Amino acid sequence: MDDRLFRDAMGKFATGVTVVATEVDGKVHGMTANAFMSVSLNPKLVVVSIAEKAQMLEKIKQSQSFSINILSAEQQEESMIFAKQIKDSREVVFDRLGGIPVLPGALAQVVCEVSAEHVEGDHTLFIGRVKEIKLDETNQEPLIYFSGKYRSLAE
Repeated sequence: MDDRLFRDAMGKFATGVTVVATEVDGKVHGMTANAFMSVSLNPKLVVVSIAEKAQMLEKIKQSQSFSINILSAEQQEESMIFAKQIKDSREVVFDRLGGIPVLPGALAQVVCEVSAEHVEGDHTLFIGRVKEIKLDETNQEPLIYFSGKYRSLAE
């Protein structure tokens, strides 16, 4: 099967956009990801899928913790920065939740410790045990990604 056909088919699934963040040796690292989902309510678990070629893979393995920041419609620039779609250097300021870096303005900040790792194909699935959550009730519009483009919800 052609790789492009597979990618195009998977792109037909509309998703929210997240930034996964962690900290190693006092330095914050982040990457944009839409391969994220909840796994379990009891215990509270989520999963994020990280490519073997991504720098974030080793960072999460080292830190054994991460945050999932569910982006608002106003955070497209942050998504593009962490997806390396914006090449010029821009400083992104992080807040802290439970000692883990989180993006201010995100619809939801979910702090996790790594519960398990599963290598599947060219990705590692990190199961995160949720330790803390913070919601931003002032902003309700999510950043959406569909068919290779950022989108917004229509009423």
